[in-house]
Amino acid sequence: MKLVKSLLLGSAAGLTIVGGAQAADLPVKKAAPIEYVRVCTAYGAGFFYIPGTDTCLRVSGRARAEYGYIGSDNRRVTGGGDLSGFVGLARFAFDARTQTGYGTLRAFLRLDAASRTGHTKTSSGTNLRGGYAFSGTGQDAFGRIQNFINVDKAFIQFAGLTAGRASSFYDFYAADYEIIGSSLGSNMPSTNLLAYTQKFGDGFTATISMEDPNYRKNPLFTNAVPAAGAAAGTGALSTVLTTAPTPIILGTDALGNATSVAFIDAVQRSRLPDFVGSLRYDAPWGSAQLSAAVREINVGGFISSVGVPGGSAANAQALLAARGLGDGVQTEYGWAVQGGVKFNLPFIAPGDGIYLQGSYGEGTSFYTGINRFTAGYLANASVYAGNPFNQYLADAVVNPLSGRIELSSSFTAVASYL
Repeated sequence: MKLVKSLLLGSAAGLTIVGGAQAADLPVKKAAPIEYVRVCTAYGAGFFYIPGTDTCLRVSGRARAEYGYIGSDNRRVTGGGDLSGFVGLARFAFDARTQTGYGTLRAFLRLDAASRTGHTKTSSGTNLRGGYAFSGTGQDAFGRIQNFINVDKAFIQFAGLTAGRASSFYDFYAADYEIIGSSLGSNMPSTNLLAYTQKFGDGFTATISMEDPNYRKNPLFTNAVPAAGAAAGTGALSTVLTTAPTPIILGTDALGNATSVAFIDAVQRSRLPDFVGSLRYDAPWGSAQLSAAVREINVGGFISSVGVPGGSAANAQALLAARGLGDGVQTEYGWAVQGGVKFNLPFIAPGDGIYLQGSYGEGTSFYTGINRFTAGYLANASVYAGNPFNQYLADAVVNPLSGRIELSSSFTAVASYL
């Protein structure tokens, strides 16, 4: 047995020596360097360097699930809706920053996606009217399924410039202390804009911004015919049509009945951006801001006429011109002003604060936020069931007697304490 053990140990030693000699004869290759992800501390927590670049990136997001049940006394006697509904929401955010010789170059992107099913209370009419929601049309799904993709933010900032989809520079409070943003105030989550911000003094900034008018447009209230074959007098238009013939009474009989009428196009065209300016101050005690906005409101020209003497378009246009309407084309300018202040109140409790804000405007219901009571993009709405009168939230009215655009006036006030 001792002889066997000695032979085995000797054989193992020999194999080890031979193996070592063969390995020493092979060329040695260096391992490829590994570039580890480095933490970037220049812009706060969560940033890291994109490998091979000087760009710092932060990736974040969230998922949210909801279930709702709404009781009903209907019992389907008159075809009641669903009682149960689900909501699944996702958010993705990317914040990239690169330091240059002219300051920080920043690109920010935030996408929201959601799927809503079931009862109508989970379906968002505002998302539909805002243009980033669509309904499912599968079997027995119409009205029960809604999906939306929202480019909530997508902007570039560099050397004082902000370009892309971002929060309006008119806004101040913007539902900062709320979950569902129900208080009155402009609170437009995002719009498309091109702005320049200048810093001066200690904590002061001034901004001038060109902003997309379509996200803050509540259509004119008119008696326009909404579609071929539909009756006139249907009230405020909530859809953009190719044309919206609205009547202007040019003549009446002894009883006041219309004898001649001209029709003009009441669809507002996007011809100019909204112009916004703001002056802001930030300090340890809080913030303050003054902002103003100007926007164009317009109607189109002559379309047709009924009962005009001579029966010609030229005669109808001449009657419009006699009222100073040219061929019916009009332009008015709505405006809004806003002031707000925020006080930090850490002496009550850490994180406490209070906002005070007021806004007034003419032809600018989305800037003052008066339509926040019933959500945006509604020109005619009621706050509660059985309300004896309707609220008309359109920016302006085309008066059928004078043919003039008459701007609506609105104001709001906000006080919010956290």
